[in-house]
Amino acid sequence: MIGAMPERVVAACDGASKGNPGPAGWAWVVADGDETPTRWEAGPLGTATNNVAELTALERLLTAIAPDVPLEIRMDSQYAMKAVTTWLPGWKRKGWKTASGKPVANQELVARIDELLTGRTVEFRYVPAHQVDGDRLNDFADRAASQAAIVQEPAGSDLGTPQPPPAPDTVPAAARRAPAKTAKQSGPARTIKAKFPGRCLCGRSYAAGEPIAKNGSGWGHPECRTTETADA
Repeated sequence: MIGAMPERVVAACDGASKGNPGPAGWAWVVADGDETPTRWEAGPLGTATNNVAELTALERLLTAIAPDVPLEIRMDSQYAMKAVTTWLPGWKRKGWKTASGKPVANQELVARIDELLTGRTVEFRYVPAHQVDGDRLNDFADRAASQAAIVQEPAGSDLGTPQPPPAPDTVPAAARRAPAKTAKQSGPARTIKAKFPGRCLCGRSYAAGEPIAKNGSGWGHPECRTTETADA
């Protein structure tokens, strides 16, 4: 008797590098039928490029999901998607050389993903990153990868980790609700690149190299200057 075909699983994966190269992390997330995250994992990569982080996220997702489960994988990396769907056949024909004859970058990772994709049913779907009301799963994976890059620690549902914090470039809801408290700010915040990791007054971390601005309590995300009170 032939068993029923497993239902298709919708997933997303993403990588982050704070400096490119810089502190990097990867993440993947799997959703239920309502596209609510049900299982996820994230991990650190030390110092790596964004492309390595993106490919690692895909490799870890494919490793974590049984090969007989059909997958829809959402990604915001054109490079990672094209590397394993468009460019890969030509690279292999040329002996892992690019069209210009140079060695393929990140060959080991791409080859491993090629092995994991063999015999699987996978549909890749590109989703734009950092969009208002964008893809929820991609946003979740993006936040988890960013957090892993910043703290350099593993996280995930199997570890009992809370969901990743809001993205650094997302304005806190409290700030959006309080435009009247920005009257003293006569112009845009002067931003600099953080020399060291730190924590903003909103409670979220920022990494070395990220733009920060002065606020009433020190330094933090530029958008969080809107949380200052008029009499600060």
